[in-house]
Amino acid sequence: MTVNVRKARFDDEEEILALIPELFAPPGSKPTRYDKESAREAVQRVISGDKSDILLAEVSGKVVGMLVLYVDIMMIRFGLRCWLEDFVVLPEHRSQGAGKALLDAASRWARAYGCTHLQLNSGNGRSDAHRFYKSNGMKQESLSFQLPL
Repeated sequence: MTVNVRKARFDDEEEILALIPELFAPPGSKPTRYDKESAREAVQRVISGDKSDILLAEVSGKVVGMLVLYVDIMMIRFGLRCWLEDFVVLPEHRSQGAGKALLDAASRWARAYGCTHLQLNSGNGRSDAHRFYKSNGMKQESLSFQLPL
């Protein structure tokens, strides 16, 4: 299977929005404040941002996965951080190279922006994702805490 990874364009909006519900699949859940129109606006902001992108994985011309990248903050201890968010591959395409292709492309993207590291959060119950991250060289460095506002 050949996986093509590319930056999203404005005309990819519907394919991106169609992937978002996969992020809510168990063990995840839909955030109470999520709505499709806000997501649509966020997609447009990310695509038009000068330090953010959405990368799409395609197989035979069909979008099967995505992730969102941001040049985030300059950390005193670690340097410039690239934040990875909303990483998803359709269930029927998992373990076939799409996730690895996306993560490899994300690493190249981050280096091109001068980032010193790539960081993400992952829900406690996502053991399959955790295995994937670790098998692709990522290390668990911390626990994440959130205060909804």
